[in-house]
Amino acid sequence: MAKKKLKLKKKFKKRLIILLFITIILIIGIKSYKTYKYHQTYEYKLLEKNYTKEETALLLEKLDKTKIEELLTEEKNEKLINILNEKYFLIKNLDNYLTYSEKNPETSLSEVVSLVNVHRDRDYYDNMEETDTTKGNTMLVNKYNALSKDYEVENLTSISKTYSYGDNKKLNKEAYDAFINLAEDAKKEGYTILIVSSYRTYKDQEDVWKDYKASFGTKKADAYAARAGSSEHETGLAIDVADYYDKNDKFEDTESFQWMQTNAHKYGYILRYPKGKENITGYSYEAWHYRYVGIDTATKVYNEGITYDEYYEYYLKK
Repeated sequence: MAKKKLKLKKKFKKRLIILLFITIILIIGIKSYKTYKYHQTYEYKLLEKNYTKEETALLLEKLDKTKIEELLTEEKNEKLINILNEKYFLIKNLDNYLTYSEKNPETSLSEVVSLVNVHRDRDYYDNMEETDTTKGNTMLVNKYNALSKDYEVENLTSISKTYSYGDNKKLNKEAYDAFINLAEDAKKEGYTILIVSSYRTYKDQEDVWKDYKASFGTKKADAYAARAGSSEHETGLAIDVADYYDKNDKFEDTESFQWMQTNAHKYGYILRYPKGKENITGYSYEAWHYRYVGIDTATKVYNEGITYDEYYEYYLKK
């Protein structure tokens, strides 16, 4: 009986050893297979290219398969990493960022992203897009996005002389109602804000630009005035303001301007062509030119501290 028990014990021990051996082989095999599979991943290959874990995660998040495979054929691209970290980075513009940066090495990557986003990597009025008027108050009109010649502004309303200089001025009703609230609240605080210029037809804008061109030539005309179809005044949402007649070019020197700087967005208006942003907007600084985009959008633009061109391209364009 004792011999039988001993024999069974040895048999069990032998089977246990075999089972343990098989288990170890399986574990090693599974681990090897997992290692093999991991070595086929983009994560591993990028790490092998000396990208850090954080950089690798960023690349995998931002880039598509084709771009990553292209990246794996090159040495580590530090500039690419820096561009991907830019706040207003848009994946659709990646190749244009890199091209523009190579051609303009003195330009900071932050500025490269801003310029390319608003299409400044190509000439003004080149390959124009038709303005998406379905966006209503937030539509973008500039030297790359133009209104059609037959565009008609909805809900145009006449502006009272109480709020403007001169006759026959018109504005989109929502924008006008917002301006009335703005002007009345400014008045309560001792400031005067009046409309000097508002809605213009396609023909009106065409005449304005032609006058500038005749006086100063095409280059200066494009810096100070929009070509027909590319003026915000044609939307019925833009106004030029002053605190007294025919002095909008001096508006920056007034206390009314300071009030507008702090409060315009609360009524849905933004300073459209800010100082120091001429290379982005394509226009000289205009302290008097304001655009109605609605309170929500105006507040976001104000808080971001960027131009409307930049805001639209990053947040609003489909």
